[in-house]
Amino acid sequence: MAQEHPFAQYVRILGKGKKGSRSLDRAEARDAMGMILDAKVRPEQLGAFLMLLRVKEEAPDELAGFADAVRERYQPPVGINASVDWASYAGKKRHLPWFLLSALLLAEQGTPVFMHGARGHTAGRIYTEDMLALFGLPSCESWQQVGEQLEGSGFAFMSIDHFCPPLGEIIQLRNILGLRSPVHTLCRMLNPLEAEVTVDGVFHPPYAPMHQKTAQLLGTHQAVTVRGDGGEAEVKPDTDCDLHWIVNGELSTGSWARIYPQRLVKDETLDPQDLLKLWRGEMEHPYGEGAVISTLAMVLRLLIPNEAEDQPQLIDRARSIWEGRDRARY
Repeated sequence: MAQEHPFAQYVRILGKGKKGSRSLDRAEARDAMGMILDAKVRPEQLGAFLMLLRVKEEAPDELAGFADAVRERYQPPVGINASVDWASYAGKKRHLPWFLLSALLLAEQGTPVFMHGARGHTAGRIYTEDMLALFGLPSCESWQQVGEQLEGSGFAFMSIDHFCPPLGEIIQLRNILGLRSPVHTLCRMLNPLEAEVTVDGVFHPPYAPMHQKTAQLLGTHQAVTVRGDGGEAEVKPDTDCDLHWIVNGELSTGSWARIYPQRLVKDETLDPQDLLKLWRGEMEHPYGEGAVISTLAMVLRLLIPNEAEDQPQLIDRARSIWEGRDRARY
């Protein structure tokens, strides 16, 4: 008699129908993701598992369990430290990734930023990794290189392809399955260097509290999830943005007010060189500058959580940092 595959139980839990199915608990999710990472799952099982999760919508306990499995298998070396973990997996299509300049400002101020992401999974988008060469920054291929970049410039980017290759492969199934899978959410939650502050973005509003609660389960004390432009962690300067916070371990939500009273005209074409030109002061771009300042101000709230600064004060502080940047740095 044929013996049931060990992974079949997890497909069954998720797919047993409206009354019989349920979410995985954290231990089950950890075991299931462990089997996936160890290549002990058949391709048809993986596809079924991912899409059943996608239809149900992943639960915080499931995501935390998945993250547990990744962390057990893909630990960076001891001694590599970052203050901010910044997830960048969506890509941009309506605006340039101005948030990259916010991260570089933090690095210039002595706050090390580790950014991780993926590219190429959705057509027509601009990915952070492809912007790095403009600033003379590498996309790191090893943890040693990450450590060197954090020590040298205060900023390092690493693709999920390098720090957890199986997840990188699953992300690229986007064009085969026709949908993004829960792995897109999982990658945002990993925080491999255990930075004190985590920053990530979502496009669909229901995902924000899911990210927030997962981060709390994983022990994060300072975090923000942004319903930002295109699903990236970038505050829109001409639209109020919904934010989900963890500040000193406490969950809260709020709206980050726009700094421009009306919507700005969208660029007809997106030229990545404008990122560098804006940093160098070679062009004016109200939307870009506003996005950089607003996004930086948001992160500053997490870096100085015990100071009672309101949004206008944080915006002023961020604008001062922007105006004082080293324009010749890149």
